[in-house]
Amino acid sequence: MKPVDFTLHRPETVAEAVALLAAKADEAKVLAGGQSLVPLLNFRLARPEHVIDIGGLASLTEIRRTPGELVVGAMVRQAQAEHSAAVAAHTPLLAAALPNIAHPPIRNRGTVGGSLAHADAAAELPAVAMALDAKLVAHGPCGIREIAAADFFRTHLTTALAADELLTGIRFPRAAPGSGAAVVEIGRRRGDFALVGVAVQVRRAEGRIADARVCFSGVDEIPHRCRPAEAELIDAAPTATVAARAADAARDDVRPSGDLHATAAYRRDVAGTLLARAVAEAVRRAEGDTDAARTA
Repeated sequence: MKPVDFTLHRPETVAEAVALLAAKADEAKVLAGGQSLVPLLNFRLARPEHVIDIGGLASLTEIRRTPGELVVGAMVRQAQAEHSAAVAAHTPLLAAALPNIAHPPIRNRGTVGGSLAHADAAAELPAVAMALDAKLVAHGPCGIREIAAADFFRTHLTTALAADELLTGIRFPRAAPGSGAAVVEIGRRRGDFALVGVAVQVRRAEGRIADARVCFSGVDEIPHRCRPAEAELIDAAPTATVAARAADAARDDVRPSGDLHATAAYRRDVAGTLLARAVAEAVRRAEGDTDAARTA
């Protein structure tokens, strides 16, 4: 199938893109990498009168470091972030998530901001943003505002972005020395959306887990931050017994629904299993972390 007719706009600046959105808000869709929107257009599940292609906004393709954050432009390609030394050094959870996204051709076109704005509850990057308490930067007619990840995702495929706002960047906190991360998921085939996935980042200090971040994908309408599992990990020794307790806490906490791909009971049980694996991997990576790795 092919999409219905629409008018294509190619703004050259963020200000021009925002002005177009303000004028066409109820009739327009933003085109970033196109890996989500184009299929929706072709199947006529989306029928916008205007498509605003932001692929020419070079200012949104940068990855830059600040003293406490890594700022990723919304148009940074997933493959670009995947191979970025700055991402690997300063946001290990983001680095761990990127290779799990679909397949290389998809990551070559797909964008970090596009995935977050699409807000698929089974996707990896929304879980990463939620786990790290990232801030999403939106430009609109009234100026710039930052939206905490916890407030950004409203329900499946729905975010706090207003119809006349453009997501322009994501501010990820830089990981402290001693941090390690892992993303573990299960799907029917490599590259499919995960039936269940979990993003875990831990920080080791003096032989204990000083900080832990746990967020699941595929178990709710939005990424599910699992505070009970985090509580079991923080200030505990990084042992298999502690990981098992966190896994049990996760099973008690998540409330997934069932569908034709997996039952709710299966998703709940496998969530705990994946968490235990992810904690073990994150701890292993934290053990190999050095201060030098944070200066890359």
